[in-house]
Amino acid sequence: MIDESAQVQFNAEVTIVRSATSDDVPVLRELYEKSKLEGQLRVNDTGADLDHLMEGYFECKDSGFWVAQNEVSIVGMIGVQRIDDNSAEIRRLRVRDGYRRRGIGRMLMEHAICFCRDKQYLKIVLDVRIERSPAINLFDAFGFVHGRERDMNGRKLLDFYLDLYSDTTDTRID
Repeated sequence: MIDESAQVQFNAEVTIVRSATSDDVPVLRELYEKSKLEGQLRVNDTGADLDHLMEGYFECKDSGFWVAQNEVSIVGMIGVQRIDDNSAEIRRLRVRDGYRRRGIGRMLMEHAICFCRDKQYLKIVLDVRIERSPAINLFDAFGFVHGRERDMNGRKLLDFYLDLYSDTTDTRID
C-alpha cells in the first residue's frame, strides 16, 4: 500500500501508459476502494468490472483498460467499454492522490480518446459527480459537452459526451 499523504517525487517523462493485466487487479482495486472512501462512487457500483478485468475490457476487441505507471507503481487508470457499434464509454478514470494535477489524467484521457478514434467510434460518453470539478475541467479541455444532469440517490451526476464524427466529404452540389 502506498502512503497517499506523502509528498511524491514525480517525473512525467518516466510515466508510461500501458495495457492493464490481470496482475494489476489488486492495485486497480486499491484505487477503486480509495474512490469509495472519497465518496466518488455510485451506491450500486461494486467494481465487479475490475474483478473481471479481462472479461470486461479485453474479450471485446473494441474495449480496453490502461494504467499509468511510473518507475515504481501504478499511479492511474482508465477504461473504455464499447456501448454499441458507434459509441463507447470512458470508465474508471482515477489518479492516485499524490500524483493528481500533474498531467496523468490528461495522459490517460489522450490515450483513451485515441483508442476510440482508432476504433472509429462516433461518440464517447462519460459521467462524473458534480463535486469533481478538476475532472470536469479536464473533460471540458478535451471538448466534452455537458449533456444533462441526473440525480442518483441524492447525488448529482453530470453526463458528458464527445462527438468524434466529422464529415470529410464534400457534399455540395455546384
